[in-house]
Amino acid sequence: MYLIGLTGGIASGKSTVATRLAEHGAVHIDADQLAREAVEPGTDALQQISDTFGSQLILPDGTLDRPALGALVFGHPDELAKLNAIVHPAVLQLTRSHIAEAEQHDPNAIVVYDVPLLAESNLPHRFNLIVVVNASDETRIDRLIANRGMSRSEAHKRIASQASEAERLALADIVIDSDGTLAETLGQADALWSRLVTLSGSRGPAGG
Repeated sequence: MYLIGLTGGIASGKSTVATRLAEHGAVHIDADQLAREAVEPGTDALQQISDTFGSQLILPDGTLDRPALGALVFGHPDELAKLNAIVHPAVLQLTRSHIAEAEQHDPNAIVVYDVPLLAESNLPHRFNLIVVVNASDETRIDRLIANRGMSRSEAHKRIASQASEAERLALADIVIDSDGTLAETLGQADALWSRLVTLSGSRGPAGG
């Protein structure tokens, strides 16, 4: 198995790159999806969130009111640290399980672990390669306003709550610059896949 850590700040284009690599044949493990699984009704993490931040965050159907929780923690480093201390261990457990499952299914798999908070999380995984998808803060703010309906101040707050560009780039073995067009970003993802196939010694699927 060849394990890739793929990271990038909010609205950096990371998901676009992850999707492209999956289209080529990579096994895509999405940390955001695992974070949602970690706080599903009945989980220990959800109960801890209720105990720590208040039961008003649990909706009548038993699910987490994610926007309300986000409003509580983003821009408040101490509160965000409390949340991360609850969610990160649960996500880590799910991550280990998914990676082990991917390796058992195909020992030669190229696995892309898509994790926005790689710089913040200090994950103990031994990645063969770390790829950072990077875009300027201004580009990311524009995307958050256009694609997610955020105000400029909210977009600034979300970006400020994550690791800095310098902190992410310090981890990078490979950097994909997504400031340009979608086609340019996808072209870099295609080139990355070719490199991954070579580095891993795997053979891509026909046409991949």
